[in-house]
Amino acid sequence: MAQLADPLFWLALAQIAWVNLLLSGDNAVVIALASRRLPPVQRRRAVIGGTAAAVLLRVLLTLFAVRLLQLPYLKAVGGALLFWIALQLLRPEADDDGAAGTHAHEGLWPAVRTILLADVVMSLDNVLAVAAAAATAPPADRALLLALGLGLSMPFIIGGSQALLALMTRFPALVALGAALLGYLAAEMLLQDPALPWAGALPRGAELALQLGAAAVVVLVGRWWALRTARALRAAQRARAGPP
Repeated sequence: MAQLADPLFWLALAQIAWVNLLLSGDNAVVIALASRRLPPVQRRRAVIGGTAAAVLLRVLLTLFAVRLLQLPYLKAVGGALLFWIALQLLRPEADDDGAAGTHAHEGLWPAVRTILLADVVMSLDNVLAVAAAAATAPPADRALLLALGLGLSMPFIIGGSQALLALMTRFPALVALGAALLGYLAAEMLLQDPALPWAGALPRGAELALQLGAAAVVVLVGRWWALRTARALRAAQRARAGPP
């Protein structure tokens, strides 16, 4: 309890909470995308459970942030994973008999799994900022600070996810926009991996073009999947109806 009387403890706590709040927008997008197809009750559980587990994982990642980010090709693998997640989140749902076989979320735990995987990938950079904020406190206090600071951001992530879910329900185009954001971030990670020859070698304009291109690819593939699924559903409906 001695920490509670230490002004530096509260200053570090405020810094961690603020930094994490600023960096939590991507997490809210992923949570909203991954849980949008669930029934309302499961959707709330996915948002709360996914957020809590993601915060816990971020605490653990932050404790080992420097060592993790020194691993070669880690960001490249993370970028590839995030790109795959963005594509999967745009895959359309099948109808009840599975005529348009897809890989949509089938329940609460698959959605939570996607939230956790995406959060781990996107946190690779974010944890450095949080770790820097925690470095101002004594080493013995850092784990407690990280848990409290990241925990304070949970209501904001949950609230942001719920607001995005409502908007995505009303404006379906935001689903593609959210997936495009993940594609953009995936390309950014691939371009920044220090183990790869192009890291830091490309002009900023070229990097931006590649990131926007990755976002466009995600949207185009999602659109192609949607059109293919619609055709398969129409063919299945005609087959069930039989000859005229």
